[in-house]
Amino acid sequence: MARQRKQYLLRIPQELYDAYEKWAGDEFRSVNAQIEATLVDAARRANRFKRRPAPRSNEPSTSDPGDLT
Repeated sequence: MARQRKQYLLRIPQELYDAYEKWAGDEFRSVNAQIEATLVDAARRANRFKRRPAPRSNEPSTSDPGDLT
């Protein structure tokens, strides 16, 4: 089952988008995935975000797969 994602309209300057587009290409990601990876990294560094470890394949999941906190 795919995890739920919140859709959010983001307005950024064209120059910043261009920088993310190049960066994403360098890492074989979409621009959206690159922005998400950068946001996750920043939130982790600020101790604001921790992903729950994935359950083992033989254990039932007790968390909402869309809940990334």
